[in-house]
Amino acid sequence: MAYFGHFYLDREKDIIVELYRDGGEMRYVLRTPNHHSGNLITNFAALCGAELETEESTGLKIMTGPVFSYIDGNNRQVYIMRLGGTKVANIYPDGLIERKATVPAIAKTFMSQTKHYRLDLFRTLVKTYIFSECKFKTDLHTHMNAILEPDILIALGLAHQINYPLYYIKKLGLKLSARQKSMLERARSKAEKSLDLNGLSGKYRDRRIDDNCFINFADLILKNPSHAAENLAAVRNSLAILKDGQAVFSNLEKVYLYRYVFTKGIPCGRPMDLEVLNELGKAIPDSDIKGYFDQMIRDKKDVRYRENSLFQDKLLWIGRSYAGQGITYAEISDTALAREESAPGRLAEIHKIMPEITRETGVLLRFLAGIRRTPLTIVKANVTPADYLKENLRVLEAVAADPYVAGCDILGEEINDIRELAPLIGALAALAEEVPGFVIRIHAGESDSLRDNVEAALFCVKDALKPGQPMPHLRIGHGLYTTNLQTPHGRRLLEEIRAAGAVLEFQLSSNVRLNNLSRMERHPLKQYLSAGVLCVQGTDGGALYGTNPIDEQLALERMLGLSREDQLKMRQAEDRVLTASLKAFDEKKKAPGLPAPGEISSFYAERIRARQETPLSLWSDKRIAAESALSEQIRRLPADKMPLIVAGGSFNGSRHKTVMRDEELKLLDELLERADPEKVFFVIGHQLSGYERYITEHNTKGFEIFAIVPTLLTPREAAAVRKAELGVRLSIEPYGLGLYKSFAYEIFKRRRSVLLALDGNAAGANLIQEAKNGKKKARIFVSSRSRTLRAKTQTLGGYATLFLKKDEVAGEILSLLD
Repeated sequence: MAYFGHFYLDREKDIIVELYRDGGEMRYVLRTPNHHSGNLITNFAALCGAELETEESTGLKIMTGPVFSYIDGNNRQVYIMRLGGTKVANIYPDGLIERKATVPAIAKTFMSQTKHYRLDLFRTLVKTYIFSECKFKTDLHTHMNAILEPDILIALGLAHQINYPLYYIKKLGLKLSARQKSMLERARSKAEKSLDLNGLSGKYRDRRIDDNCFINFADLILKNPSHAAENLAAVRNSLAILKDGQAVFSNLEKVYLYRYVFTKGIPCGRPMDLEVLNELGKAIPDSDIKGYFDQMIRDKKDVRYRENSLFQDKLLWIGRSYAGQGITYAEISDTALAREESAPGRLAEIHKIMPEITRETGVLLRFLAGIRRTPLTIVKANVTPADYLKENLRVLEAVAADPYVAGCDILGEEINDIRELAPLIGALAALAEEVPGFVIRIHAGESDSLRDNVEAALFCVKDALKPGQPMPHLRIGHGLYTTNLQTPHGRRLLEEIRAAGAVLEFQLSSNVRLNNLSRMERHPLKQYLSAGVLCVQGTDGGALYGTNPIDEQLALERMLGLSREDQLKMRQAEDRVLTASLKAFDEKKKAPGLPAPGEISSFYAERIRARQETPLSLWSDKRIAAESALSEQIRRLPADKMPLIVAGGSFNGSRHKTVMRDEELKLLDELLERADPEKVFFVIGHQLSGYERYITEHNTKGFEIFAIVPTLLTPREAAAVRKAELGVRLSIEPYGLGLYKSFAYEIFKRRRSVLLALDGNAAGANLIQEAKNGKKKARIFVSSRSRTLRAKTQTLGGYATLFLKKDEVAGEILSLLD
């Protein structure tokens, strides 16, 4: 059969349907080349009742089947492809393909990480129709560098001819021509001579050099046509979250680093001529990327856009993308608006381009100045200063009255109690009294380890108000976990939220893909709506999670069973937010003192310099540095022994205390008695409570026991670790709920291990997910008595073992440790 065409069943181009035709006969071949475990295609084929084959040339599984031909009422031939009885596409002889259903990112994620998929076809293959009156028109929770789809970012990188680092070429295994290899070798030698490499050796030295050695991205792709298709596929995959299952926040941080190459790109020093670039672009092998690139070349000849910076073009394509999705208003969180070195220039670029974007697309973009709830730790060479909150507040106070600044956003991984930021929230509440319509958004309720954070966020704002001051525009990002809403306390919380007019924002796909939600039946959205709480949808930066506003609304409807009435309530809530936002914009526009467009940057730079930094501490954190408190116990993990990680005390939320049970204690007793201290060592968390404390108190055979601890500890925690005389490994994270990242770095990415998870909340679930995702094989055993960990393990069917009795797993664990 001859190749006819292809289309995709998902937004990330992971599920590819190729069509082949011979005369009147047509067949499809479905592939999932970016998912290497084989789970995705195996589960999908079983659900659809389709055939699976192994392709000889690749060794990969493929789905195949017929596509039947029909004659419609107008005597036109049409091929209709169905999977599991659901119409997937109409295919016409002239090559037109109309996709009728898609696989949501949530379903794809669950299918890819388990051998025992649980969702039905109704929630797996979704027809793309939404009631017109229910269609959401806003994206009120999203992030600047996560909005654009990978294909658009790639096209921007080509059109702006950005520098692409050698480090990522090596990391992704990109293929180079002989000329490109020679050119990069010369560039690397030059970079090596120009850098200060004192104190660096091995991989750290190589990384520093490779990070500062670049090739023009347009050269990399367009002047290497024989490898362009596979290189583009590899770059595309690097710009989205982990494929084969749920990810954790450390995965998200790494994806952002790959995206920063494009979203914060630096133009190469010697760009090609525009006409040369245009000619080379004709050979781009991906039709979507080529379409975006061609429009970008036309934009460079358009008087409205030809002077655009990369950032301004990014905003233009954000506007165009939203217009194509029926979105007319979005508020974008951006940390650059809270930093002194970047805020003035960024606002100048926004003021210059936004009127043109709105005229072309009809989309209104406003911005929230992003303030990190904890310091960023992933970029080792870019250490966040201890007083960064003071700078953020000073900058925000200077720019808050700008029409395009809608408010602020306290963001980042939810690993700390929001009450630690009560002084900062108080300062923001004071600012809200001065600035019309100022929005305070707080990320809270994303982690089930901190169920008090939604209530605490509300009361941190309320308690900071001056007598007679109205409640500011408060928005809670996520709101997934709180106290039980069916209890008297929960019902009082619902009433407090409703009375305050606070708005809750929901992002289902990111909750699932970042391992914060595994069971849909526990989602509280319908409870909030029934109680009259204002609820809206966001995407959380949809492109990162393989979704967009339309797909996200369909996922809410299918996965949570939202009725038409539920969606109308959400539509009414977003209309209320939109009305208030537009009113605030108009008031700010009319306020005296706004500078001329050409003076924006210097105006805000001067305002920031003139602001006095607050003398108050914006943290209420009384912890001490672990490095100094435990300096004599810090040492390397044994290289010649098997690590046995026990989670049962340090991975709990603030309201969850581990209750030790006889069966789990018997299991630990048997392991402590029968395992060999010469072959095995234990690794635990920092709190020395529950089962982890039990190990330290019953270690009669002298096993080495290590605690991985956060950079900051309470005096009590530090004293307990000292008293137990444990070996210590320091995490890069300041909070215990982020320790799972260090377990991954120290163990799961480097060596084989055994994880015994006996109790925990979200941090424990993240530890299990990291063990499953790790480069080295980890055998995972989970107590079925822990409700949260049991739910997590059930999504990993075939990759983790649930047990109830010690005899079910003791022998197997001991055999692994021998």
